[in-house]
Order: sequence, then C-alpha cells, then structure tokens
Amino acid sequence: MERGLTQKGLKSIKTMGSYLMLRGIKPDLILSSCSLRAQETADGLAEQIDYEGKKFYLKELYLTSPDTLKETLMMQDNQFGTIFVVGHNPQLTDFANMLSDEHISKIPTLGIVALKLPIDDWSELDSVHAEIDFFIYPKQFKYFMPKQIRAQLGEEH
Repeated sequence: MERGLTQKGLKSIKTMGSYLMLRGIKPDLILSSCSLRAQETADGLAEQIDYEGKKFYLKELYLTSPDTLKETLMMQDNQFGTIFVVGHNPQLTDFANMLSDEHISKIPTLGIVALKLPIDDWSELDSVHAEIDFFIYPKQFKYFMPKQIRAQLGEEH
C-alpha cells in the first residue's frame, strides 16, 4: 500500500505518457487505486499528457475484484467519455479479459490496455463486449523506440 515507484517506473511513465501524447489520448477522468504506487502512476501519467482534469483515488480499487472495477465504472457520470483506470494485477488483466473477447495473459507493470466500448451510458457496461484498441507496455520500447517518443523524452540515439 505504501510502496512507491522505482526509478525504472518513473522512466516507464515518461515512455507510456509520450506514446499517449503522440496518439492524442487524454482521459476525461482518472480513477486510481489509493495505493501510493498507483497514485504516483496516475499523477505521473497525468503530468506527462498535460491532463488537469479530475482524479479520484479510491479504496475500492485497491486489490479488488474485476466485478468491483466494473461496478465502479458503471456508476460514473456519462459526461466522462474516456476514463483511465489505474490499479493492480491480476485484477486489471482479469477485468480486460472479462470485457473483451481477446485474451491477455498478463498486463505488465505500467502496461496500458485501451478498450473501445460500444456504449452511450456507463451503466451499459454490464452487457457489452469491448474491442481492444491497443495494448502497450514499456518493454515493447526497449529495443525500438519511435523517434517521436525519443524526441519527447529528450533522447538522441
């Protein structure tokens, strides 16, 4: 609960945030577990993508069930079209697999799964299947990092 991010984690946030910036992806709301590590991740990503909207740190998202994650999203106001959920494994992996027909064996640390949901109302989440828009994680960029991301990170090579 009180473990913070490592230097590697802080670098990974910059890489993942750069990718989101390049894709023009910003949430309307960020929901995060109340653990220190999750809060630092949510805050770091928000900073990387210049997000200044609402963030909530919820006890309900700390080591919870995929069903509780779904119920939490189903209670959200429909003014929020894109919501980032920052939490823990295996719950997030199970949640992504619950919503999608595709199978992810494990979302790695700081992995991002973007789900497209064919809904107009968050309460419809209970009866829908999502499509995975993209699934990225820091190790994908270990050997090849697009020059746009390198430029945003201030790396020359």
